[in-house]
Amino acid sequence: MRILVVCGAGASSTFVAQRLRSAAVRSGAHVDVAAGTEDTLAGLTEPVDIVLVGPHLESELERIRVAAAAKHAIAVLLPPDAFEDRDGSRILQIVTAARAASVAE
Repeated sequence: MRILVVCGAGASSTFVAQRLRSAAVRSGAHVDVAAGTEDTLAGLTEPVDIVLVGPHLESELERIRVAAAAKHAIAVLLPPDAFEDRDGSRILQIVTAARAASVAE
């Protein structure tokens, strides 16, 4: 599963991506995680399955969802306390649930 984590400047998304990668390794999940900004999504040449959106971009969520759908991906807004998930396990649960929901549709 390919995941793009986006935030305003790319810094906080980098932390989330690193933690998510670590949690995936610990759980045996196969994920490819990248971090970037909203502009990264528009310029993607590789497919992604899920776009995780930083909570501070909630006002931009609908636009990001449309851009993600154009890339055949789903966009998921991270909860306000997402950056407090020090080991990435909660973010991995969010990703797993979002993936399961998208497959069920």
